[in-house]
Amino acid sequence: MLKKILLGLAVLVIGIIVAAFLKSPDFRVERSITIAAPPEAVFVWFNSHKKFNEFNPWLKMDPEAKVEYAGPETGVGSISTWHGKLTGKGKATITESKPNELIRLRMDWLEPMEGVSTVDYLFKTEGGKTTVTWAMYGKNEGLLAKVMSLIMDCESMCGPEFEKGLAEVAKLATAPAVAPSAP
Repeated sequence: MLKKILLGLAVLVIGIIVAAFLKSPDFRVERSITIAAPPEAVFVWFNSHKKFNEFNPWLKMDPEAKVEYAGPETGVGSISTWHGKLTGKGKATITESKPNELIRLRMDWLEPMEGVSTVDYLFKTEGGKTTVTWAMYGKNEGLLAKVMSLIMDCESMCGPEFEKGLAEVAKLATAPAVAPSAP
């Protein structure tokens, strides 16, 4: 009986390893929304980590996470680091910023697992509206990362959060401006 159990476990482990080797290391998660606002009204929410964190869906689920900022307030070189119970630990650096067209970030994931990915925010104008696409892509390097990708699907973990964030930024970008009160 014990031999059958051990044989069954060995077959299971070998099956998982084979599946991991056969799985593509590439991953990509992408969501888009069309917002009734010009690109300059939307772009600002993504080009600043502080403004982004006003609607960041992961910080909403982990409000106790510690966030720090470095570098310029906006654009290339702007850095945000975080450490939280649910968000883990990581660093986001804006590496490219083309006004009202593209923002690219390097994401360094430090905990619970190490990894690197790229995030793009693309902005396209269509008749007074802006379509924003939020995409994250990269490679699961190494056997452990590939095995984990069999269990933790990036699409199901990140896709719904991208949708929540895009819906929230749509509200913020289309909200009427508040006029300063008279003295």
